[in-house]
Amino acid sequence: MSQRQVLEALSGLILGMFVSMLASTVVSSSLPVIVSDLGGTQTSYTWVVTATLLTTAISTPIWGKLADLTNRKFLYQLAIVIFVVATAIAGFSQDTHLLIAMRAVQGIGAGGLAALSQVLMADIISPRERGRYMGLFGAVMAVSTVGGPLLGGFITDSINWRWNFFIALPFAVAALVLVQVTLKLPKREQKKATIDYAGIVFLSAAVSSLLIWVSNAGSTTTDDAGNALAFTDLANNDWWSLLTVLMVGGAIVATIAFIVVELKSREPLIPLSLFRNKTFTLSVIASIATGLAMFGSSVFLSQYMQLSRGATPTMAGIMTIPMIAGLLLSSIIIGAFISKYGKWKAYLVVGAVLLIAGSYLLSTIHYDTNFALVSVYMFLLGAGVGMTMQNLVLVVQNDTDPREIGVASSGVTFFRSLGGTIGVSVMGAALSSKVASLMTSSDTMDRFMAAVAETGEKGAAALESLGSGTLPKVSELPHAIAIIVEDVYAQGISHSFLIGVPFAVISLIAILFMPNKPLTRMTTSERTHAGEADLATVSVSEGMGVLTATGSVTVVGTDDARSAADKR
Repeated sequence: MSQRQVLEALSGLILGMFVSMLASTVVSSSLPVIVSDLGGTQTSYTWVVTATLLTTAISTPIWGKLADLTNRKFLYQLAIVIFVVATAIAGFSQDTHLLIAMRAVQGIGAGGLAALSQVLMADIISPRERGRYMGLFGAVMAVSTVGGPLLGGFITDSINWRWNFFIALPFAVAALVLVQVTLKLPKREQKKATIDYAGIVFLSAAVSSLLIWVSNAGSTTTDDAGNALAFTDLANNDWWSLLTVLMVGGAIVATIAFIVVELKSREPLIPLSLFRNKTFTLSVIASIATGLAMFGSSVFLSQYMQLSRGATPTMAGIMTIPMIAGLLLSSIIIGAFISKYGKWKAYLVVGAVLLIAGSYLLSTIHYDTNFALVSVYMFLLGAGVGMTMQNLVLVVQNDTDPREIGVASSGVTFFRSLGGTIGVSVMGAALSSKVASLMTSSDTMDRFMAAVAETGEKGAAALESLGSGTLPKVSELPHAIAIIVEDVYAQGISHSFLIGVPFAVISLIAILFMPNKPLTRMTTSERTHAGEADLATVSVSEGMGVLTATGSVTVVGTDDARSAADKR
């Protein structure tokens, strides 16, 4: 395919990815306002994000498996429809329960878009050439990631936050039309679709149990009489509550059951044989840290800007531009370098180092940290994500049997989403616990009392509202109270960023041990045909010993095999 043909075929995929990213990021800068308006708590805030990540993680390998069995183009269009319908319904939410439910359905569509876009790219572009086009995808992601929060903040400040959920609808219709018209895929042999339903159930149970436990750890609810019901008191290390045993024990049992089912299934959801491939296994480990950095930073940096620096949703979007700039520049430039020189490992190593640096430096921020320094820290983290995120999928696709491209690509994406899901849950639980602890500390209470004495009844009313547990609107608090709240949330958010550092270190170690295999210039379809041609050549070679006795030998398929070998 010429470059023009490739760009035409990719136009629908790029717009579909833009729809997914825009619908997700347009609400990111507005979430503190949305959750506050709907009467949600910090746990609700975390679950609004986690619900999407959870269903994205669970559905990604399902979409990947279906991609190996049936029509990939139809699946991609179906994912767009699911995503956008759920997004539109979320705009009518009257409480956080419906919002969380629709965000969960939204994640199912997002899982399809994330997994299938990578698989469809592999159908028409070789790994060697894919770097430059992945840079294009990275650029689109960066534009939507920058433009989404800015647009969402503007809509929230000037109209109403509900319109954030409707803005993606016209783009979705255009994406459906473009995919139908421009995406022409090579014909593939259709297989009988066999779905691993037991694997889906056990995987969902394992991940959900773990996340529900993590997100509630350290939280306290009340019964009808107002008595506190402690789930887990992190401060006292009371990990051995009944619910902890049930949730963690259930997650372990479900994981074991999932592994057993996958070993026996004819069409496993995640073929465990993939883990025999060193590149795949190490890429999975590295992807977990990348997902944690990517999703965790986007969620909690927005909270930091609004709750610790008093920014409006629009300003919060503007203030996170340095991180997106790092992601944009690194994904485009490094993608072009990989395509030009065919080398990838050094860039991934540098990316992992930047992840470590960015995560650690963000764990040192306070409410009054010089914003120039915060910008540098965000840029480093964004650059690390841009260098590693898409290229880990590229490396796996380059070293995987073309018949398993779907499950291999979705496998890496799944663990990246899983890492992000668990990361956001753990960071959210740590933030909630830290903020609760700081808010009730004697030092903070003394500061609150002094602020109330200074501000009078207005300060007392503000302090009472803080005791309800709902997310505060810092911009509406008296200045003396707001300063204390900003300080508390800044300490909590910086504390949560520290969680990403050890994961980033593990990612670096995994990348260092990955085999440095050169990138092939063959697309997935060409590799499949080459494999068939090689098989035909072997069959002919085995028969030559018999046929030479007749004095006449006709070799079939060697031209295809020789051409494939030359291209490799």
